[in-house]
Amino acid sequence: MILDGVAHAISAIRTGLRRDHPLLQLEEDDLDFIVHFVLASGSLKEMAELYGVSYPTIRGSLDRVIAQLRKRGGGRDDMTELLAGMVERGELKPAAAKSIRALHRNMMDRANGQED
Repeated sequence: MILDGVAHAISAIRTGLRRDHPLLQLEEDDLDFIVHFVLASGSLKEMAELYGVSYPTIRGSLDRVIAQLRKRGGGRDDMTELLAGMVERGELKPAAAKSIRALHRNMMDRANGQED
């Protein structure tokens, strides 16, 4: 089943991502919602049909999940914003920006006592 595969993938992600990754802090129901949303290609109409609720109800659910992600740091941090700007202006290659961001996050995790 698709959700079994997703559960396995989430388990694998949990072992490989920063402990503070916003997705890892969501409730299982919210993770399931995100999976269904992606599988529905982001169609709120299809999601409403799948869940058997109205479009405004499913939109409210999506807004709630978005708020949870924002609250848990799902937005870009200052370093990510800086690097993204440099990539957009052609001052830095995407691969280099990704490496710098990973190094920065690793250093921040160490500074916050979140070493593996």
